[in-house]
Amino acid sequence: MSEPAMPEGTLDARYSDPRAEPSRWEEVREALDTAQTYWLTTVRADGRPHVTPLIAIWDASALHFSTGEREQKSRNLAAHRHVALTTGANALDEGLDVVLEGEATRVTDTARLEHLAAAWLRKYGEVWRYEVRDDSFWHPGGGLATVYAVRPAAVHAFRKGPTYAQTRWTLD
Repeated sequence: MSEPAMPEGTLDARYSDPRAEPSRWEEVREALDTAQTYWLTTVRADGRPHVTPLIAIWDASALHFSTGEREQKSRNLAAHRHVALTTGANALDEGLDVVLEGEATRVTDTARLEHLAAAWLRKYGEVWRYEVRDDSFWHPGGGLATVYAVRPAAVHAFRKGPTYAQTRWTLD
């Protein structure tokens, strides 16, 4: 499945080096595709934030993650679907940090889940081999896991040193 063309990113001059150019979508997409760890921010029923690390797959213009039904993030998503997913480098003066904001939508289509399970296996190896059961992923170590897709409503890229740049994409 090919990805639609992205609009040009907008450079925020307030937080960018005067010589900076906007980050290119291709480098942001690569960061979303190749990252090993992401941080998911959800909102608890009482409004407090909940942040947790997880693994994810960029596929078909969306970031996909899974969660067990008893996990806090699953309970949060039952009440609030708006999330932020973050990835990047843990360095002050190098790398690219990316924040993707959007709404988490459950994936239940069997063919889509099988495609995503194969993508998880390719990216993360045998320890993350999933079977598709009951509109979910199933893993012998954790049971059933609900799969979500987050299509970006907004993306922020923070390029660090030597030319700092903050770029934003707003999507429909």
